Amino acid sequence: MDAAVADPALGPSVGVSIRDAATGKELYTRAADAPRVVASAQKILAAVAISSELDPRARMTTEVRMVAPGELVLVAGGDTLLARGDGDPDATAGRVGLRDLAEQVAGAVGEQPVERWTVRLDLTYAAGPGYPDTPTYPTGWAPGDVAAGFTQTVAMIGLADERPKPYEPSPMDPAASVLDAFVGELQRAVPDATVTADDSPDLRATPTPTEATVVARGESAAYRDVLAEALDTSDNALTENLARQAALQAGRDGSFADNAAFVVDTLKAKGYDLTGTTLLDTSGLTRGQTSTAALLSQVTADALAGKLPGLQDVIARLPVAGLDGTLFDRFRTEPANAAAGVARAKTGTLTGISSLVGTTVDADERELTFVIVADQVPATSGTLAARAALDRFVAALTACGCR
Repeated sequence: MDAAVADPALGPSVGVSIRDAATGKELYTRAADAPRVVASAQKILAAVAISSELDPRARMTTEVRMVAPGELVLVAGGDTLLARGDGDPDATAGRVGLRDLAEQVAGAVGEQPVERWTVRLDLTYAAGPGYPDTPTYPTGWAPGDVAAGFTQTVAMIGLADERPKPYEPSPMDPAASVLDAFVGELQRAVPDATVTADDSPDLRATPTPTEATVVARGESAAYRDVLAEALDTSDNALTENLARQAALQAGRDGSFADNAAFVVDTLKAKGYDLTGTTLLDTSGLTRGQTSTAALLSQVTADALAGKLPGLQDVIARLPVAGLDGTLFDRFRTEPANAAAGVARAKTGTLTGISSLVGTTVDADERELTFVIVADQVPATSGTLAARAALDRFVAALTACGCR
């Protein structure tokens, strides 16, 4: 593996750890204890805390409640993967559909002689400290990254089809988009009435009365599926959303900084060595935070060994090389394609940083875990060359008999 690690495209600062998944034994290491910027590979650490606190089988609930005839409240419950129209019960993104909720409302109100319906939002669930003045994303995120579609604001309700793509940014106010779409669906469901939105900021921060009647509800995919989706697509805002929900459930204050501290404290409580690890957010997008290949390696091995049961399934569903998620367009050419369809990994990319954390099966049909982090990628060759070098590293590992 020395030649693959020494690839000039990775630069002079590379941390590596390879383990036997069955035994946890470290088979190869290179500067694994040195602190490095690991970028989105940091989501693996956040996933430990999220899956430890939130019941992996539990679901997020989006409700519509009627507080009085003609007055409805769309209550956020954490699900930012809502479908604009019909939901898909077999999907993670788009499981709950706004059309389904609207039709439930129409069925529940029946023949009530109401000619005008008003819908408002309740965004008090997991809103964070100081809501409605809560920051909408961590202070370390560059506003330009949000504006350019590399991430989006962190919300507790949103539409799956408005998730960001590079240079196709999401709305700055996801909740407003949901309300607008729901009002449209409800108008179709009750065509003889007039449906309008009341999106006053003070109403958003007003909890719905407990005695209000639930007239529609939808349940998201299970937390484990949503967490897997966050890692599969490297969704920064979705990771921060889940981390806040978990932190608040653990009794923390829900601020972005304390959510990161919650991840650190969870890892410490589980006995991990956090030397060299400094977290400023939970998604890995903020500059100035570090971790080690050694920590990522130990966490991944422990997850596969069942020592982190909530994370085991999530790690087993990381993107497949050359097939899906953030690896769908990689491992396509020789020699990297030797690992296509075999290796799974979480990617990490920032300017000058490229990393992979995952699993593969070697020539002896033995499952291995691997971590490789390059945090001084030469500007002259850049990210694409570094990615190709990482892919070749994984292919070499997959092709070898690593005893």
